Amino acid sequence: MSTVNRVILVGNLGKDPEMRTTQSGTKIGNLSVATSEAWKDKSSGEKKEKTEWHRVVVFDTQLADICERYLKKGSKIYIEGSLQTRSWEKDGETKYSTEVVLQRFSSKLVMLGEKGGNTTAPSNSNGSLAAASAPDENPLEGDNIPW
Repeated sequence: MSTVNRVILVGNLGKDPEMRTTQSGTKIGNLSVATSEAWKDKSSGEKKEKTEWHRVVVFDTQLADICERYLKKGSKIYIEGSLQTRSWEKDGETKYSTEVVLQRFSSKLVMLGEKGGNTTAPSNSNGSLAAASAPDENPLEGDNIPW
């Protein structure tokens, strides 16, 4: 029997992307993505809202570069990736963290814009998709993005 480990999120960044580079020169991005739902309480008629925060790690160098160049706090994004749980020891106690991971060949990232509509760039060779929009111009136009 086959299994599937696939996560799809549409949400907003809670802070600017955090970028780091490994000793081998690989760029890695960390994103904090908020998803929320709103409803009206049936008994009180009061509006309610619940926000969930998701840790997203971008291991695809090309997507990490796009995150660094074009995403900022408040950016709306669509991502597809997989769930991974990692563990580590701290003060003799095992700690766990579950993250959405975007890896080469198996992930997507689409930047969703509010002003000017969505501008979609072609899929790159690893299957990842990037899109961007800006109020007055297309930030991908004229830039040398390595597809």
